[in-house]
Amino acid sequence: MSTTLSGLQKPGHQWAYIANSEPAVIAETLVALANSDGGWLVLGVDADGVLGALATDDEMADAVRKAERMCRPPVRTLDWQQRDVAGGAVAVIRIERGGDLHALEDGRVLVRHGAENAPAGGETIERLLASRPVGDFELQPVPGATRDDLDDDIIDEYLERRQKRNPRQVILPKDKLLQQIGALTEERMPTVTGLLLFGKEPQFFMPQCRAVFVKFADTQPRGPEGGLGYGRREEFTGALPLVIDRAWRVIWEEMDKRAVVKGLQRQEETEYPSDAVREALVNAVAHRDYRITGRGIEIRMYTDRMEIISPGGLPAHITLDNLVEEHYSRNPRLVNGLYQWGYIEELGLGIDRMIEDMVKAGHPPPKFECPGHRFTVILYNLRDQARSTEPWESNMNERQFKALEFVQQNGSISNGDYRQLCPHVGAETLRLDLVDMVTRGILLKIGDKRGTRYILK
Repeated sequence: MSTTLSGLQKPGHQWAYIANSEPAVIAETLVALANSDGGWLVLGVDADGVLGALATDDEMADAVRKAERMCRPPVRTLDWQQRDVAGGAVAVIRIERGGDLHALEDGRVLVRHGAENAPAGGETIERLLASRPVGDFELQPVPGATRDDLDDDIIDEYLERRQKRNPRQVILPKDKLLQQIGALTEERMPTVTGLLLFGKEPQFFMPQCRAVFVKFADTQPRGPEGGLGYGRREEFTGALPLVIDRAWRVIWEEMDKRAVVKGLQRQEETEYPSDAVREALVNAVAHRDYRITGRGIEIRMYTDRMEIISPGGLPAHITLDNLVEEHYSRNPRLVNGLYQWGYIEELGLGIDRMIEDMVKAGHPPPKFECPGHRFTVILYNLRDQARSTEPWESNMNERQFKALEFVQQNGSISNGDYRQLCPHVGAETLRLDLVDMVTRGILLKIGDKRGTRYILK
């Protein structure tokens, strides 16, 4: 570096100056430095050496702590020092190069270009990710998280299932076992693994560890009325086991079931093989790249296919050509945790089984794509259009079956009855279910407004 400002380096790639103590401005520079090569942030003076509004050490420290929490994941700051610039005291803070990619709360990823903070595009983000170490990411402590951020009820359930799977294993004290599986450090700080598997609210620290379900009413992203949009959208948060369970429940509800209903008995065939869908969902959660911020897992259900998209390309030596034969886990501790929990039945055989289930059900094998920095599994649904159906034989979701059984038992159903049957589903989604059954000649609408009821046609 060249000349100094009262003993400090000139602004540049690793030196940034901020005259005020505005947390949002500080956060932008923290992210940019951590995503680049690290460096030093000088608070209280601008790049020309002009002092800003004087602030106490406590005020500056509070602003930096707030700024750290605006970064996703939080950026760690080190080595506070006091320096004199033009007769005033300023703070010099060191920022290390991050072990993962950092973003702001609004999803922006910034890097240092010369003395400026600049937004990073797709290619730059991929390059930054490729240059980050992978092996120890699962074991990294999560800045700001403590042992209290882990949910002991979830941990106890995990320990119970683990013991059933491995009855001969020695039972260790709870925190000792968490350290052994890489969920806690020796200082009892939660790691990435611990927070993802057992966190009370892991999305507070890692907002990317969520999943989103969207259902469309066409083979294109269109809603029930034909315009661009969707019929239902749900977001799933919490520890990864809860994300899997909640996402699976919604997928199961929205999958069509072909059935012949006789009295209150039915035989049903799901739109997609259940095991294949569940395998694709668990794989997306277990193998995605959790270093990628601002992107969650996406589950898109169209009328002819389901797409499950996870951030991160294929790891290590895995390619689309050797995907079935070769096995490699980007997140071995997460995978083992989900295996011990029972979400993964047999390690290394998930894709083989998914292909087999789809083919046995008369569908094409799954299609795998890896465009850019994401991995997509596509399950196609080939419906038998030539097959004639009786009035009681139809493609219906699980909610509609509940409605039909209610009508069989009670003679009719109202919108209020339906909401009580499915309390966690939005009123508009339920209304569209009933409209669909009327359109297809299964139910008959009688009455008007609050007196509306639906009977068998």
